[in-house]
Amino acid sequence: MMTPLTVSKLTFHIVQLFEQNDALRDVQVVGEVSNWKRAASGHIYFRLKDEGATINAVMWKGNALAHGWLPREGDQVVAHGYVGVYAESGAYQLYANRLQPAGKGQLYAQFEALRERLRAAGLFDEARKRPVPAMPSRIGIVTSPDAAALRDILRVLSARWPLVDVLIFPTLVQGADAPPRIAAAIDAANRYARKVAQIDVLIVARGGGSIEDLWAFNDERVVYALAGSDIPTIAGVGHETDFTMVDFVADLRAPTPSAAAAAAVPSRDDLRDQLLASIRVLQQRAGQRILQERRALGQLDARLHRIHPQRQLDQQRQRLDERERRLHLAANRILSQRRERRLAAAQQLEALNPLRVLGRGYSIVQHAGGAVITTPAMVAAGDRLWVRASGGGYHVEVNDPEIGRLGD
Repeated sequence: MMTPLTVSKLTFHIVQLFEQNDALRDVQVVGEVSNWKRAASGHIYFRLKDEGATINAVMWKGNALAHGWLPREGDQVVAHGYVGVYAESGAYQLYANRLQPAGKGQLYAQFEALRERLRAAGLFDEARKRPVPAMPSRIGIVTSPDAAALRDILRVLSARWPLVDVLIFPTLVQGADAPPRIAAAIDAANRYARKVAQIDVLIVARGGGSIEDLWAFNDERVVYALAGSDIPTIAGVGHETDFTMVDFVADLRAPTPSAAAAAAVPSRDDLRDQLLASIRVLQQRAGQRILQERRALGQLDARLHRIHPQRQLDQQRQRLDERERRLHLAANRILSQRRERRLAAAQQLEALNPLRVLGRGYSIVQHAGGAVITTPAMVAAGDRLWVRASGGGYHVEVNDPEIGRLGD
């Protein structure tokens, strides 16, 4: 007979299955945000749903603070993270560390409207675009001097055609101040070409990012500066799937900064090609060895992750948030019950109120000393009585000496 498992042991086994599945350790999930709640701890709990399913998700406070943009209820997002099990409730959930807008949000709508306006102005016409020189002697680069994109460009230029001269026109590439700075850098390159020395091709570049990060390259000031350049231009902004307005107006669009550098210069001679072929073989073997070592390291890392204190802290964080929620619910329930009991007592008191009887036409008769008259025998001729009715009170005097027999 099979030995029964405890709930904890069964759940631990399920947790291990999730953690051993590489496909669940690094996922991107597209869905609609619902039940968006930020706990007092700063952690964010929400759900992702589509027409067929729903998954609970959590983003820890540190990851949430690192976001310049966070979605609202009903937004379509792409969530990146890993899938794990919250043992206390026995439910799996997505632990998100990055959220990006999906579909056509507000920025996407602005992007489409701007593209249509610039297309109507003729800035994207193929007829106005110029060929890029096949063998330039001098290249200008408009980008951030501190960006990885510049290092990638210089690396590619050095590898493919080290004889070329490079001039850097530094600028910001992100933020509200970036568009005028980028436009000024493009104008500076053209002034240099007119007054100092020829520049054969101008590269405008920056690394990848979200649509918000790349928005400076959708600014009309940058687009018109690039369109007015006397120097043939290459746009290398973002990753292969990223598109900005400079991609459409430039003479040549490259998918990445590195690809822009590769498009700007020729490759070396056949000897260099042979050497590069040998290097590629070595790189392939090295890559295979690195891949093997990376897999082994990944297995060790997974084992370490299962016993890492941070994992326990993450679970305790969620337990604390859940118990705080339950405490609030219990307190609200007790307060509601107390209010209901108080209302019932008030209704009972109101039902026993003697003034309600007076309202139906009855009166209370009292002696001057305050004693209530309950039988005729308590009244004698000449007594002065006080009668209290619904509308007020008044005095009466007993004159009939036979008043004692009125009750007969």
